[in-house]
Amino acid sequence: MSEDKVIDFLRDRFAHIDARFDRIDIKLDRLATRTSAVEREVGALHRDIAELHIGQAAINQRLDNLDRGLARVERRLDLVEEPTANG
Repeated sequence: MSEDKVIDFLRDRFAHIDARFDRIDIKLDRLATRTSAVEREVGALHRDIAELHIGQAAINQRLDNLDRGLARVERRLDLVEEPTANG
């Protein structure tokens, strides 16, 4: 009789442990899914930031071109003082 009680106790404990493992597996699956979603969002952010850098580089290039053009116009119209040797 006492062996039956021990076996029943062990079965109950193993069933409890098995149920906990099942819950842990479910939580782990949810975490893996959420982690994948976060990784996708981080990738999208990196892409967006790279696109912003490209846009900023294009704007800087246009500003540089405008600056050079304006300097040429100022020189042609004699609006710019030529630097002197003293300063």
